[in-house]
Amino acid sequence: MNNARPFRVLGIQQIAIGAPSKEKLKTLWVEKLGLAVTGTFRSERENVDEDICAMGAGPFKVEVDLMQPIDPEKKPAVHVTPLNHVGLWVDDLPVAVEWLSANGVRFAPGGIRKGAAGYDICFMHPKGNDEFPISGEGVLIELVQAPPEVIQAFADAG
Repeated sequence: MNNARPFRVLGIQQIAIGAPSKEKLKTLWVEKLGLAVTGTFRSERENVDEDICAMGAGPFKVEVDLMQPIDPEKKPAVHVTPLNHVGLWVDDLPVAVEWLSANGVRFAPGGIRKGAAGYDICFMHPKGNDEFPISGEGVLIELVQAPPEVIQAFADAG
């Protein structure tokens, strides 16, 4: 195993919360906690209708994605696991995926692609297998390519 990790996890980019209806989620997160809705995302392929909220500011802003399924009978079932996934900023997504894969981490199908917020993303699988035994152990983890200003802000803060 190669221990010289060629990338850094910088911080939390997002948490994604699923429910049968995002309206109840918005009552808590938007009305009661005061997060602002900064966008929406809808994808038939990913079976998701979400409101993208934000807390914090600038490069340290954290998204809180409030998700409901377009069709509750289809997969992926974004509402079945209420804390759907955690997104982590990384400084070099392709290198991270290559290194983690070479070191036994299982990734979900789909590879690196554009995510709802416009950044390149990919998902670490919540369950390992024989070929890739390392996983999120029940938690879906999204790796998100940090833009240069976020990378610099974390470097300055560190």
